Parts: sequence; C-alpha cells; structure tokens
Amino acid sequence: MSTHINAQVGEIAPTVLFPGDPLRAKFIAENYLENPQQYNTVRNMFGFTGEYKGVPVSVQGSGMGIPSAMIYAEELYSSYDVQTIIRVGSAGGLKKEVKVRDLVFGLGATTDSSILSNIFEGQVSYAAIASFEVLNLAYHIAKEQGKSDIHVGNILSSDRFYNEEMDKKKLARYGVLAVEMEAAGLYAVAAKYDRSALAICTVSDHVVTGESTSSQEREQTFTDMMEIALETAVKIHVPNT
Repeated sequence: MSTHINAQVGEIAPTVLFPGDPLRAKFIAENYLENPQQYNTVRNMFGFTGEYKGVPVSVQGSGMGIPSAMIYAEELYSSYDVQTIIRVGSAGGLKKEVKVRDLVFGLGATTDSSILSNIFEGQVSYAAIASFEVLNLAYHIAKEQGKSDIHVGNILSSDRFYNEEMDKKKLARYGVLAVEMEAAGLYAVAAKYDRSALAICTVSDHVVTGESTSSQEREQTFTDMMEIALETAVKIHVPNT
C-alpha cells in the first residue's frame, strides 16, 4: 500500500488510464474492462484493474489539479512499478480550429504553476513533454480508427480553473491548443522515474466561443479518448498487435 492508494503490490497493471474524475474511472472500468476489481477507495479516488482484449489495464482517478495528479502519479510509479500512465481528461479549447469534442494530444504542457520551477530550484523553466513512443502509438491508432478531429501540440496545465488574468488569446497565438490542469505535473513525475506518460483530452468547452458540455457528458460520453487509450495499452503490452 501507499499513502493514498490502498492496493497491494501486483494489483495495479503496468499501464494505467488516469482520468481526473473518479466517476469516469468507474465508468471506464464498468463499460470497458473485463472482470474489473476495485483496488482503491481512499478519499473516493477510485481505482480498478481488469482486462481489455486480454491485456491487464488499470484505471485510477487523479483528482483535479497538478498537486493531486502528481501525488497519484508518484505513488503509481514508485510504489506499484507502473510503466505508463495515460491521462484521459477534459480540456477547454483555446485555438479557434479546436472544436468542442475534438481530441487533443498533449505533446508538451506549458504551465503557470511554480511546482515545476521549484523542482529545479528556479534554475530552469522545465519543458514538460509527453513520451514520444506512447504519443506515436496513440496518434496512429486514432488515425486508423478514422478520427479526423485530432490536434497534437502544446497544452496549458493551469494552476487555477478560474483565471481571468491569464492572456488566453496570446497563448492561442503562440500555438497552445487547449487548457487543462494536470498534464505538466504528470509529465514531470514520469520523467523523474524514467517512465512513460501521455495526456489525451477531449475538448469539453471552448474559451473563445463559450460552447460547453454537461458534467454527465464529460463523465460518460467522451468515449473516443478512452478507446484510443485502451487500444494504446494493448499495443504497449503486445507491440505487434
């Protein structure tokens, strides 16, 4: 067991899907995994392990924000020998060409959080990036599935959800596709342990147009990213499938 996850060693698969919402973790487990077993209930941050196409896969809620995501990523990598974490979350669109329900693959994660700066004691502005091998697999799986609404590039991991001071239009002009709240922390922890990580997000609302989706839609209908992440887990486990 670790501080925030009450699983035994061996109960968590090498590849973990990582939604912020624990109810999304429950939805994925109940609708996609064969014989899912719940291994975590601490703080109601649900975690499950089952099989997808014969491959062991876990799904673990991360909570909201970089600090929460980093806690769970740290314990998954260090206490349970997890090799790959794939975030499946929601994001707010920034660039005009990024539409609601489009998929965004976070190649890099810009952040206004001081956490990454503090890791390096202010010496550098650390560039938090995804694992290319996992990103490459997921992108080509999405293309093979005929997905055309895909964007790959820089995302913003914001430290605050309500942030009127942030110049979002300038960020979009500099190529930032969407805003979420966890990827930069996840990527930093993955780098610390020399493990793999990727954030796949569905655009749930748009900062410019104001279009949005409901909380129930975000929990239960953003299935494209879930299926791409699960297929990626299979490819990681059995490379020639």
